[in-house]
Amino acid sequence: LPPTPGRSMIKRPRNEDMFTLGSVFRAKGYDTAFIYGGFGYFDNMNSYFRGNDYLIVDRTDFPKDSIVFENVWGVADEVLYANALKALNDKAAAGKPFFAQIMTTSNHRPYTYPDGRIDIPSPGGRRGGVKYTDWAIGEFIREAKKQPWFADTLFVFVADHCASVAGRTRLPVAKYRIPLIFYAPDMLQPGEYVERVSQIDLAPTLIEIMGKNGDDHFFGRSFFEADAPLDRAFISNYQDLGYLRGDLLTVLSPRRVVRAYKVDPVTFESTPTEVDPQRAREAIAYYQTAASAFKQGRLHAIEAR
Repeated sequence: LPPTPGRSMIKRPRNEDMFTLGSVFRAKGYDTAFIYGGFGYFDNMNSYFRGNDYLIVDRTDFPKDSIVFENVWGVADEVLYANALKALNDKAAAGKPFFAQIMTTSNHRPYTYPDGRIDIPSPGGRRGGVKYTDWAIGEFIREAKKQPWFADTLFVFVADHCASVAGRTRLPVAKYRIPLIFYAPDMLQPGEYVERVSQIDLAPTLIEIMGKNGDDHFFGRSFFEADAPLDRAFISNYQDLGYLRGDLLTVLSPRRVVRAYKVDPVTFESTPTEVDPQRAREAIAYYQTAASAFKQGRLHAIEAR
């Protein structure tokens, strides 16, 4: 989904039948699922994913005896992954290819997790939360390697958002950086992609890697589509909309206020600078196009229009 001003699309009306990874893979015969460690009604996720070609699986669907640990956010990551593996095995046994989005919850305050997994006692703060998350991913991959579908499966690990947006500037660039890992040892050669891209570019990139059609309907672009790197990213909060291109961050704020910042390429520290009118027009064009497309229903799957 493209970045839009104000409230998240997930919480807005008329957000069903959108063009999503779910609609692309469902149309190609895949079973699609959203598997969440918490309660799916949080943030309107049940309604949104159900309306966009996903089967919903959340903590209410997990056998009670499988839940060895839970907190206010949801079940421990290891519980989520164990139940996700069972769901994926069931799909594979039925002879269906699958596409699943699995959303974990452990790496949130209060950063509590089962004892004995890592060398940082629970609650372990952010450092403990990250280390437990890493441990749980490792266990998940080790178990997945035992499954007959592993060799034909692409795993994508990515953050849904950054940890914090507090900082000396309205949109601290360093805190909007997130990890992205593609893992498929039988299909992909090890490597590193160092160019700047945005979270919305993940969907079309994934479709291209999988050799499928449909990436041209997304607002983002595949990492590998252009001759030259995109070198642009979108960062925002509820009030400010940022457009980062090169070393210049342009920020659009309410009441038509436009600010600009020079971004250090190493430290990502931002220093106020003069607004570049062309960059301001580009930022407005991106965000206004996204907002208008949603309002006019042009982000919906073609067959649903």
